[in-house]
Amino acid sequence: MKALRNFLNKVKPEFETGGKYEKLWSVFDGFESFLFVPNSTASKTGTQIHDSVDSKRVMSIVVLALIPALLFGMFNVGYQHFLAIGQEAAFFTYFFYGFLAVLPKIVVSYAVGLGIEFAVAQVKKHEIQEGFLVSGMLIPMIVPVDTPLWMIAVATAFAVIFAKEIFGGTGMNIFNVALITRAFLFFAYPSKMSGDGVFVRTTDTLGIGGGQVVESFSGATPLSYAASGEPLKNIVGDPISTWDAFLGLIPGSIGETSTLAILIGAVILLATGVASWRIMCSVFAGGALLATILTTTGVSTLNIGDQLFLGGFAFAAVFMATDPVTGCRTNVGKYIYGFLIGVLAIVIRVFNTGYPEGAMLAVLLMNVFAPLIDFYVVEANIKRRLKRANA
Repeated sequence: MKALRNFLNKVKPEFETGGKYEKLWSVFDGFESFLFVPNSTASKTGTQIHDSVDSKRVMSIVVLALIPALLFGMFNVGYQHFLAIGQEAAFFTYFFYGFLAVLPKIVVSYAVGLGIEFAVAQVKKHEIQEGFLVSGMLIPMIVPVDTPLWMIAVATAFAVIFAKEIFGGTGMNIFNVALITRAFLFFAYPSKMSGDGVFVRTTDTLGIGGGQVVESFSGATPLSYAASGEPLKNIVGDPISTWDAFLGLIPGSIGETSTLAILIGAVILLATGVASWRIMCSVFAGGALLATILTTTGVSTLNIGDQLFLGGFAFAAVFMATDPVTGCRTNVGKYIYGFLIGVLAIVIRVFNTGYPEGAMLAVLLMNVFAPLIDFYVVEANIKRRLKRANA
């Protein structure tokens, strides 16, 4: 690392003002910040308080927390494909098949998103922020594995430009960028996202699956079966248990199927203090409460476990709702915000059969109301303190 540091110090003057490559300063600064902790301060005078938890470390921890769900998703992609063609294979064959299927989506997501951010930073002469390190990983994890790469590229470009850069960049966006990507795909290409077609890789990857292709494969995601009142079943017609849903050996978006893997990520986020336990727990509490009411009254056929484990509910609760930029900031507001996300997700699932997956839409909707919730929480605190002071 010392040799790399010395090399960067040597070429750095070329990118500074007056240097040969001064127009590429933002690009150089972005790579330097990614590799090393900056040693500059906000001002030359006054007291400087340094916190070891900067934005780069926060983003790195979130990416680390996503790894269990990503790795399981890769395995499950291979598992579902081989299940569809009626073959059994070794663990690493499943995983390697899924790895080759998922990797291009990650590459496209980062290439498009970071490319736009680098270009905008160059034009505005701003520093490149680390925000897309997380968004670039989230996007391929919340889409079906058979989503064409060009669709992911178009949706990512739309989200980065219109949901992030147009608001001022990292830390200024009011909507979760990854969820805007998914929403764009849902409304622009609903056949790929509705769940009416089962989420399974239909093409072989480098001949790993014996060259077989899943042709004319019919079926749907578990939530689509539930929305139509049919029993839950997998891609070959076998029933799906609550335990299956928890482990994640079911069709679904790449990173959303395994609640177990997602909860491992939740432990990492909570142990490091990166995510808010108030929001996370409130989402599960709101979803569990309404699911209990609807199941008890016979409105819904899904039990509480199925509601919380199927689809993107757990993923939304752990990774989407806890986004510190688009969520509530006050402690009381976090409880309200999370609880309403859980409730809305179940409401959308049960009462809107045309869109059986409601978690992501619920988070986007509450992104809009997060500032309003914080406003009234702060106003209530002010009134309470004034009343106490005047008593």
